[in-house]
Amino acid sequence: MRFPEDVPTLADELITLRAHTPADIEPAYDVCQDPEMQRWTTIPVPYERRHAEQYLTEQIPAGWRGGSSWAWAIEYDGRYAGTIDLRPGDGNVGEVGFAVAPWARGHGVMTRALKLTVRYAFEQGWDRVIWRAFTGNWGSRRVAWKCGFRNLVTIPGGGVARGVRKDEWVASIARDDEPVPQGNWWRVPVIEADGVRLREFRATDAKRVAEACDDERTQYWLTGLPSPYQVEDAEGFIESRQENLAGGEGVSWAIADPDTDDLLGCVSVFDLRNRIDKTMGEIGYWAHPDARGRGVMSTAVRYVIRHAFTPIEVGGLGRRRLVLFAAEGNTASMRVAEVNGFTRFGIERAAGPTRDGDFRDAYGFDLLVTDAGARDGKPGAER
Repeated sequence: MRFPEDVPTLADELITLRAHTPADIEPAYDVCQDPEMQRWTTIPVPYERRHAEQYLTEQIPAGWRGGSSWAWAIEYDGRYAGTIDLRPGDGNVGEVGFAVAPWARGHGVMTRALKLTVRYAFEQGWDRVIWRAFTGNWGSRRVAWKCGFRNLVTIPGGGVARGVRKDEWVASIARDDEPVPQGNWWRVPVIEADGVRLREFRATDAKRVAEACDDERTQYWLTGLPSPYQVEDAEGFIESRQENLAGGEGVSWAIADPDTDDLLGCVSVFDLRNRIDKTMGEIGYWAHPDARGRGVMSTAVRYVIRHAFTPIEVGGLGRRRLVLFAAEGNTASMRVAEVNGFTRFGIERAAGPTRDGDFRDAYGFDLLVTDAGARDGKPGAER
C-alpha cells in the first residue's frame, strides 16, 4: 500500500481520520509531553522532537506499506488531536491502540475514532479487535466500554513500559457483537441537602478514611476491615471505588461536611449485579467519629435511597428493592434503617463473624420502591 495516497479517510460529522503529514509532527510532539500520555503509554521518556519525526515520517509510513500497522491522525476542530492505529494479527484478529491530546479529551473524540476504526477493521475481514490498557487507565477503559468491548480480564504483569512490567486490562469485540456498552458504568452524582454533601471519594480523603476505619467502634462492627487500618488500606479502598463503578457492581459516596468538605463517612449501594435479582441493591455505611450523634448518616442514607429508586434512564440506579443488614446489638445502624422506613424482615442466625472467632446474629431490613414514603423527602441539589 502506498503512503499517503492509499490511506483511507474515515469520518463522521465531528472527526476525520486521515494520513499523517509533516504538519502533525509539532502537535504530536506537544501531545507526548503530557504526563498522562507518558504514564499510560510506552512512548520514550523524555520524549524529544526527533521521536515524533521518526514515528510520523518513518514508522507510520512503513506500517502502511508493509501491512504491519495502520495508523491514522485524528483531526478534530480543524486540528491534529491524536493518533489511532490497528495492528493486524494472525487468524483475522488484531489490536487497536489510541491516544488523544489533552485539549480534545471529554468531547467524545476518541469514542468516535474507535468506532470508525473498528468498523473499518471488520470491513477488511477481521473477526475480532482486541483492546489493551495498563490497569488504572480509566479514560481508555471507558472509551472501550462505550464502543462495546467486553469480557474484560486483568493480566498481572501483562504489559511492559520502558522495561517495567505492569498489570494490564484486556477486552475485545467480535464482528457480530453489538457495538454498545455492556452493563452499567455508574456515576457518583454530587448531592447536597440538609447539611451534608455526598460526592465521589478523592485521594485526599485517605487520612480521614483511615481514621474512621481504624476507630475502635468501627473495627468492632466491621470485622472484615484490616486491623490496624492504615492509610495504605484507605488508598486501596478509594481506588477500588472506581472499579465498582466501571464494573457495574456498586456506587459509593463520600459523606462530607458542606462547609469544610472534610470526610464524615461513607454510604454505598452495592450488589447491583446480583445474579438472582438485578433490580435490588444492598446499602452499607460507616461514619467517622466526628459525624456520630448528628443525624448525618440518616440524612445521607435518605438521599441515597432516593437516588437508588430513581430510574436509570434519568440518571438513577433503577432499583426496585433495597436491603440492609445490621449486626445484633448495633442499635445505631438499626436506627438509621428504621428512620428511613426500612422494614425488618428477619434474622440471619450466627451470620456475622466477630474478631474473637464467634458469630452474632444479623438483622435484615428491606425497603421497596412501592413502600409509602420510599422516595419522599425534600429534593437535594444533585448534579
